[in-house]
Amino acid sequence: MSRAIYHVTTWEAWRAAEAAGRYEGSADDRRDGFIHFSARPQLAESVAKHRAGQSGLVLLTVDPGALGAALTWEPSRGGALFPHLYGPLPVAAVRRAEDLPLGPDGRHLFPPLDDPDP
Repeated sequence: MSRAIYHVTTWEAWRAAEAAGRYEGSADDRRDGFIHFSARPQLAESVAKHRAGQSGLVLLTVDPGALGAALTWEPSRGGALFPHLYGPLPVAAVRRAEDLPLGPDGRHLFPPLDDPDP
């Protein structure tokens, strides 16, 4: 398996995606023309920047190898390469969907982000 990439959405959107078999992305994703993902080192900063204080969120751990050529790595914040998916996310590519609750300080509490690759 390839090293995981991550996406955060609402539980409501994820449940709808499970029923449809694919996730079309958030309104921001659709506006930008691709689904935004983060690599593990980018995740906490991305969530703090784009989802600060939001509750009812789910952290999707995704197998990038299952996404094919629709996944590209492109420069974003500070020139860092971020994974972008040009097309819907197949539900079958999602390894895990886990709650991303807010802690008492208003910051999100991440589950362990274990990665099977060395």
